[in-house]
Amino acid sequence: MEKNKRRIGSRYEKQACEYLKEQGYHILELNYRCKWGEIDLIAKEGAYLVFVEVKYRSDVSFGIPEEAVDKRKQRVISRVADYYCMTKGYTEVTPCRFDVVAFLGDKVHLIRNAFFYVGR
Repeated sequence: MEKNKRRIGSRYEKQACEYLKEQGYHILELNYRCKWGEIDLIAKEGAYLVFVEVKYRSDVSFGIPEEAVDKRKQRVISRVADYYCMTKGYTEVTPCRFDVVAFLGDKVHLIRNAFFYVGR
């Protein structure tokens, strides 16, 4: 089951990547990992450095996809974003944003500014 979930997740992350490119995003990283966790996609859109979480649900029996990006997940993404900015030379004046690409069945929904930075 876990391998299947990973394969499905990878497929939707690649779809999200293509979708975001169509929306004008420039993809910098796919599946960025560090000791603090992982971010599905990191991109630039205009002046913004954008950290993107991708979520998929086949139906709403377990809720809508974006609901899975809870405070705990937001905290992890925020921490990884901090680390990414630090190691890649981005400063605190770099405008950053957290987006979610939600797949529900065959529908895709981009949520810009899905959540704000969550500190410790």
